[in-house]
Amino acid sequence: MSAAGASGPWPAASGAAHGENPNWAPENLKLAFDDSELTCRAPGVPRSKRKTPEESLLGLILSWICDHQIGISINLILLLTLTHISFPRARRRTSKFFHLSYYNPETDQYGCGTDDLPYVAFGVVVFTGVRVLVMDYVLDPLARMGGIKGKKNLTRFKEQAWLVCYCTCFWSLGMYISYNSDFWFNLKGMWTGWPFREISGLCKWYYLVQWAFWIQQILVVNIEEKRKDYTQMFTHHIVTIALLFFSYGYYHTRVGVVIMCLMDLVDIVLPSAKLLKYLGYTNACDVMFGLFVVVWFTTRHVFYSMVMWSVYAHAPAFMAPGCYLHNANPSSSTNSSLFVPMADTARFEALGGNDIWGNIVKAYTDREGTICWNPTIRYCFLGMLTGIEIFCILWFVMIMKIVVKVLSGGEAEDVRSDDEGEDEEEEIDEKDTPPTHISGHSLGNVKTGVEFSVPPLEEEVGVEALNFSRKSSPGIGKNSKRRANRSTGGIASGISIPGHGDRKELLGRIGCDKPS
Repeated sequence: MSAAGASGPWPAASGAAHGENPNWAPENLKLAFDDSELTCRAPGVPRSKRKTPEESLLGLILSWICDHQIGISINLILLLTLTHISFPRARRRTSKFFHLSYYNPETDQYGCGTDDLPYVAFGVVVFTGVRVLVMDYVLDPLARMGGIKGKKNLTRFKEQAWLVCYCTCFWSLGMYISYNSDFWFNLKGMWTGWPFREISGLCKWYYLVQWAFWIQQILVVNIEEKRKDYTQMFTHHIVTIALLFFSYGYYHTRVGVVIMCLMDLVDIVLPSAKLLKYLGYTNACDVMFGLFVVVWFTTRHVFYSMVMWSVYAHAPAFMAPGCYLHNANPSSSTNSSLFVPMADTARFEALGGNDIWGNIVKAYTDREGTICWNPTIRYCFLGMLTGIEIFCILWFVMIMKIVVKVLSGGEAEDVRSDDEGEDEEEEIDEKDTPPTHISGHSLGNVKTGVEFSVPPLEEEVGVEALNFSRKSSPGIGKNSKRRANRSTGGIASGISIPGHGDRKELLGRIGCDKPS
């Protein structure tokens, strides 16, 4: 075989024949793992490196957070709980995370202020962990029992089922609050008696938890697979959070409850239609989709427009422009002296009537101070509400495209499909298999070339035990997966063999260590 080794298909190193270079002796040849294939080279010969995009520190941190949502949530909750129990002097601060603040025993209601923000932050942490727990340990088994197969379909099914569970609960609660209020099918009741410096405990809890949910949705929209309308969805969530922040700080919780009820109903019907599609009930999916179109148009383009009209027309009539001192109510003659009309220009300006930003965030800066109302503030809220309606119109155009497709004999599908490039990359990752060639030659031809002397393994490991892909937590999108595949070190993708955690030691034992 020496003649075959000298004249065979093996390339010479640095232009010299194999026999002229002692490094190419059979006993010195070793297998080495390159980035994309197994290469055969002698010690001292530099290996070719494929440049990969560098991963930023922020990207690594986000990838780690996405892969450990349950652990992070549980640890933060335990840390806060133990601190609250073990350090009595800290309870004055830690109690804000667990209990509603500003309780008034005289009225049995709650005020609004900055101490509510820790409660919202705690809700974000809880939602982050609960969402993954429910998806992985409740919805995943149900999906498999329903015959859902494939990683992508399983993930989508769990995402939509979680949305149905959440929105069903909180839409029902919002409707209960509205039904037992003064503004049940009475738009003028949203403004009569403003400012509402105190609200019921149930209404406050509902508002703060909804606020926490939408903040957590910012994380979700970046974890899930990106869709074509990612920018619209992300912007929609930002505007929604801003509306919740400003409406809570300006004591507009009543109109906030109404709007959230209108929005949540759609988020029950549409995901339900998708669930039916994943389960294979095509006809039921089409029927549910037809119901969704009716509900969408009724809630987001009829009722929602009525609320916007009420902000424009009813608010000025039932909320007299001017400044309201603490406990003031212009509809009551006993408190009329505590109300300064906008017509009294000098006093109105002295009380900060023209300070738009200061009045909108009054609950956060001076919850017992004077709060003023003027037409400019009304247009600020109308602008944000109009922004949400514009997004709804854009999505309604997509919905009508699906309607046309269904009427033409097709099936109801979400036109907001995944990014095509990402789908291709995921397919490549899933099909990634151990290479079967050395420097462009088939492993089957090794016997006709140079004979290799490889030390025996101490443990027999089958090819199926090799794992070239990094595990990702269920419910985690492809973005974190790509970041992990590009990264290096402890979280990088590589060879994983049961019982062999040290990659360098493993490569040395099978003769694949890097030459010095």
